[in-house]
Amino acid sequence: MIIFPAIDIKDGNCVRLKQGKFDQKDIYFDNPVEVAKKWEEKKAEFIHIVDLDGAKDGKSKNYSIIEEIAKTVNIPIQVGGGIRNEEAIENLLNAGVNRVILGTAAVNDEEFLKKMVDKYKEKIVVSVDAKDGIVAIDGWVNLSTVKSTDFIKKLEEMGVKTIVYTDIAKDGMMEGPNFDIYEEVSNISSIDVIASGGVSSLEDLERLKSMNIYGSIIGKALYIDEIKLEDALEV
Repeated sequence: MIIFPAIDIKDGNCVRLKQGKFDQKDIYFDNPVEVAKKWEEKKAEFIHIVDLDGAKDGKSKNYSIIEEIAKTVNIPIQVGGGIRNEEAIENLLNAGVNRVILGTAAVNDEEFLKKMVDKYKEKIVVSVDAKDGIVAIDGWVNLSTVKSTDFIKKLEEMGVKTIVYTDIAKDGMMEGPNFDIYEEVSNISSIDVIASGGVSSLEDLERLKSMNIYGSIIGKALYIDEIKLEDALEV
């Protein structure tokens, strides 16, 4: 299982939100590039970056920071948040980003998603952000009418290789992930699942690993020292 330290960027700072609420944020570092270097030094294999301003507004305000991270670290990075067109995908890939995560655009425009998956293959990851099993969009501000499990089956048919699945109710709450949904997703598809939201202990990681989950994103738990990255990697 790959451990993905998360770097969430808002207004140029490295922050964490609770349940994706923009008015409930904690700022941990004012330089996300330094944070990326720190995770690389601690032997992270892959970094997960979210442009929160982009996710909310549909347009990246933090592109230059992401570009600098890609140029600074020698480990792969994946980036999501407000990527709604091919130009944004190309810009990120040209900047050195390894995988681009589509969320709102993947839900709203099936044709666009299919085209991007056909063209960029495994470089396209889809973010499935769900509240009570329904997919959320626009930086988690609005709910779609799509059931997350139906959406995942459709993604697999389209050729999507990897998804990031977040249970919004668990995100940033330090209460553990929604293990039931990860089990259900594993049973209905063979897509690679990156678990996101609520990972708060080494026991959580051990349980996800025992379920053959492909990867796990750790955010707040790393920033408040509830989990040390070295220990997580050992698990």
